[in-house]
Amino acid sequence: MITVNPDGKIMVRRCLVSLRPFRLFVLGIGFFTLCFLMTSLGGQFSARRLGDSPFTIRTEVPGGPESRGALRKMSDLLELMVKRMDMLARLENSSEPHHTAGVAHLAADRLSPGASLIERIQAIAQNVSDIAVKVDQILRHSLILHSKVSEGRRDQCEAPSDPKFPDCSGKVEWMRARWTSDPCYAFFGVDGTECSFLIYLSEVEWFCPPLPWRNQTAARTAPKSLPKVQAMFRSNLSHLLELMGSGKESLIFMKKRTRRFAAQWAKAAKDLAQKLGDVRRDQKQILVHIGFLTEESGDVFSPRVLKGGPLGEMVQWADILAALYVLGHSLRITVSLKELQSNLGVPPGRGNCPLTVPLPFDLIYTDYHGLQQMKQHMGLSFKKYRCRIRVIDTFGTEPAYNHEEYATLHGYRTNWGYWNLNPKQFMTMFPHTPDNSFMGFVSEELNETEKQLIKDGKASNMAVVYGKEASIWKGKEKFLAILNKYMEIHGTVYYESQRPPEVPAFVKNHGLLPQPEFQQLLRKAKLFIGFGFPYEGPAPLEAIANGCIFLQSRFSPPHSSLNHEFFRGKPTSREVFSQHPYAENFIGKPHVWTVDYNNSDEFEAAIKAIMNTQVDPYLPYEYTCAGMLERIHAYIQHQDFCAGPSPVPPGARTSQSPFVLAPNATHLEWAQNISSVPGAWPPTHSLRAWLAAPGRACTDACLDHGLVCEPSFFPFLNGQDAFLKLKVPCDSTEWEMHHLYPAFAQPGQECYLQKEPLLFSCAGASTKYQRLCPCRDFRKGQVALCQGCL
Repeated sequence: MITVNPDGKIMVRRCLVSLRPFRLFVLGIGFFTLCFLMTSLGGQFSARRLGDSPFTIRTEVPGGPESRGALRKMSDLLELMVKRMDMLARLENSSEPHHTAGVAHLAADRLSPGASLIERIQAIAQNVSDIAVKVDQILRHSLILHSKVSEGRRDQCEAPSDPKFPDCSGKVEWMRARWTSDPCYAFFGVDGTECSFLIYLSEVEWFCPPLPWRNQTAARTAPKSLPKVQAMFRSNLSHLLELMGSGKESLIFMKKRTRRFAAQWAKAAKDLAQKLGDVRRDQKQILVHIGFLTEESGDVFSPRVLKGGPLGEMVQWADILAALYVLGHSLRITVSLKELQSNLGVPPGRGNCPLTVPLPFDLIYTDYHGLQQMKQHMGLSFKKYRCRIRVIDTFGTEPAYNHEEYATLHGYRTNWGYWNLNPKQFMTMFPHTPDNSFMGFVSEELNETEKQLIKDGKASNMAVVYGKEASIWKGKEKFLAILNKYMEIHGTVYYESQRPPEVPAFVKNHGLLPQPEFQQLLRKAKLFIGFGFPYEGPAPLEAIANGCIFLQSRFSPPHSSLNHEFFRGKPTSREVFSQHPYAENFIGKPHVWTVDYNNSDEFEAAIKAIMNTQVDPYLPYEYTCAGMLERIHAYIQHQDFCAGPSPVPPGARTSQSPFVLAPNATHLEWAQNISSVPGAWPPTHSLRAWLAAPGRACTDACLDHGLVCEPSFFPFLNGQDAFLKLKVPCDSTEWEMHHLYPAFAQPGQECYLQKEPLLFSCAGASTKYQRLCPCRDFRKGQVALCQGCL
């Protein structure tokens, strides 16, 4: 017999009244059940959908018994809930047999939703029970099928011990532990099974041999290469301007510059086409990624374009784009990481996997920022395709800093080096590092009429100071006072209206000028004077091209990464003896005067001499549109860093020596009866070799003879034959990894040969060694190219 007290009745009523919150609870249970089913069933069958993944073999079926057990528990829980609700309902009905009709009607209204809810719970419980049975049947069938497949291929999903693939087993071990560390592995179909590891490592990467039972036609195959199209010179740059995009002040500046030089580019294209004649040029697919303009690298340049910031990099990039486009190549230009990833075919993830497709570009031009971004997102494809990359590098990268192992062991490691590229893949603004390729930029070329107008309009006592930032002027009051005695001084220092720049009152400051107005100012001025910074910019060449004399300071001691903060961390040991070494060494007087600013008498004497010196506007050919176009054409046509090892392996020599001792017995020459090595560029018949004095770098040793050092010739000298022909007494010969080899050391009469081709270097010297130096001739006004290089 059941006794019910009033409190119990109230409790039952409250329970029946509060079915609405309970309804939400049941809804949650149903939602959870649905999610559980989707997760369980999706996980079991996603890898078995046709076309979903190339990996169709699984070594285990996780979650089978667990899934069935969970479904049974959920079904039991719902059945228990139904029983308890049913008991509560009967309890309510039996406790009030004598209520009035109105109260009974009210109770029936309250009980009606509860009864409906109970029916729904019963239906859910039945459905869950039915699904549990079906899942159990499916999983049993799956396990039976899987066991048959596994027995047939279990031995084929073990890491093979193939000597041709020594890293395979180690990579499989790594994949077992780390395959979930990057979503890109799942993108390529890795699912945690042995077979998926092996398929990925043999078909996406290349650490394991192909699996014999795999359908090789289903594996990724390289698309058929498109038929080669001949490159045709272009004279209309309107499409290039569209490709360059907009939205950044830096891009706006670059487009304005390209428009201003359009006519000169068109004339240069016409001249080069006539010079080349019928030479066939294949159109290259070229990606240009300007990394320093991406938001990910900070893009510190764009906001400063209108505030006196450095423009040299943007000048050079604008001219590179114009030259590549005028030469007739197909360009893709990116200034964001997202665009770069899209054009390269980077898979989703963290950058550990190769590209999804073979690289669609023959060449990639970028900078150090872009190089870092590509390495971070291309995975193993970076190593595979890095031979196609050309790095625009203002100050140069010497081989000792470029070779990762050597740089680490010998103290040459910096934030910008250790890329293990061919040093010629780095392309500089000036030809100061022959180990790299000279890219350059262009300045405006004047015709004879324009030159005469400039000469007639020159002011005899007008000077313009090189420096748009007020900081450059600080501490220069002494020089300015001397200069002010002889000349009217003009400046182009950026300032905001409410804060005038801190320059002497006698200086006429024009503020930051647009490029055409700055050119007009230079055309009137007699002198363009530098105060030591910025280093190696384009402005001095523009001034000389507009008829100015350039006066600059001599550095003593020379500035370098060892003693000057600006160069610290840059991948070069080059010593800079003046603000603009190219102007000093390749142009010189009367256009360029380099003096000691710490000597007031020497400085004042130079000013007086300049006042009485007349010069014509002058621009070196290599900085004209024609010169740059010619140079880049030669690089694209002849430089191939993907071709493999040197044509002359270390130590390998033919029976007949290719060298002869020059008549004056001072150096070696390529024998006239020996043909040039096929594929070698520059051609080997331009080679001349000297044994430098102790402590003399090859760069300087070649310049001493009116030639330039050519690092691509080092492999031909890297043997005992060259020392024998020069009659160098080698008591012993050693092969070692050192950026100064090949070289001869005294005392000891020891000859050293280079063991690592990437360390062949024109730069570097030691009093211990006499370096064996390869030199070549060069075209007049075009130091980057030999006489027969075009």
